[in-house]
Amino acid sequence: MRTIISLLISNCFMTYAWYGHLKKDTSNIPLFKLIVLSWGIAFFEYLFMVPANNRFGKQEGFSAFQLKTIQEVISLVVFCGFAIFFLKEPFKWNYAVAFVCILAAVYFMFYPSK
Repeated sequence: MRTIISLLISNCFMTYAWYGHLKKDTSNIPLFKLIVLSWGIAFFEYLFMVPANNRFGKQEGFSAFQLKTIQEVISLVVFCGFAIFFLKEPFKWNYAVAFVCILAAVYFMFYPSK
């Protein structure tokens, strides 16, 4: 559970660092300044991502492939909420279909192999 919670927090920071500037016009802000600001926010992402993958994930028995799959699904869920509620973008039917396909991939990732 620590892995999931840490990845969730990490992805909240990551999503804001990468896409938060889309909320307003930043064309008058130098690109270098935006990059440094995003890196500053992303620092907090790493404070949660590294332990989630290197300590908690292994302790909780996840493989590297499973950790990456969990991270990607969390990333998409966080981004979906961010895009809808923060950026005010519409959610379209084809996005839902794509998410179902991704969930199918998660099913097969955790399907016990023999």
